Amino acid sequence: MIIHGDARQRLDVLAFGPHPDDVEIGIAGTLCRLAKEGQAVGVSDLTRGELSSNGTVEERLSESRAAAAIMGIAVRENLELHDGGLDNSARTMRPIIEAIRRHRPRVVCIPHGDDRHPDHVAASRLLTEAAYRAGLSKWPAGEEPYRPERVVYYFINGSAQPSFVVGTSAYFEQKMEALRAHASQFSRTAAGTATPINDPQYFQMIEARDRYFGSLVGERYAEGFVYQGVIALPSLATL
Repeated sequence: MIIHGDARQRLDVLAFGPHPDDVEIGIAGTLCRLAKEGQAVGVSDLTRGELSSNGTVEERLSESRAAAAIMGIAVRENLELHDGGLDNSARTMRPIIEAIRRHRPRVVCIPHGDDRHPDHVAASRLLTEAAYRAGLSKWPAGEEPYRPERVVYYFINGSAQPSFVVGTSAYFEQKMEALRAHASQFSRTAAGTATPINDPQYFQMIEARDRYFGSLVGERYAEGFVYQGVIALPSLATL
């Protein structure tokens, strides 16, 4: 399901989130920065978050559309996989592979596997395998085979020593605005269910983490990524 943009647009960066709002929690600042710099950026939400304690599917799709507009990204889609059912079956993997092959991004962003939410852990494994299998010519999925140049991992609830960080000081308020667009998840109402993410301290945790990552490189705010490999620099001067 396309929420915003063109289903076949070629992208520079494609970020996957297990649920609507996960990408915003982890790397909305980076995506805002990339979009501002003229990069073609997309978000692919795996599920509609139908098992969430608060908010309807319709509300969450509307919130995702609003957040996409705030971030200025080119494409946002929802693959409508089953919330709570992110196994590594061919049935589940196929729409992810097709999304990668359609958009042909240079970089794919995937949730880090060390996280308290089991769906985030499952999504990390599933997406890692799908990004590899998207390049196999004999894998039975639509579109021409394609493998991204880089797969990087971002943090949703947890954190670890990052391989690199992206400065987001100029985009932190835009990130928080995109998060607030998901009001059904982050605003606690009298009729709603209390959850870890609608506790007011949750936004404080996000800010504290982004401040910490920023402190590593002399920025007010930054977002951290893990890369499992070695990146070649064209010159030592680029450091």
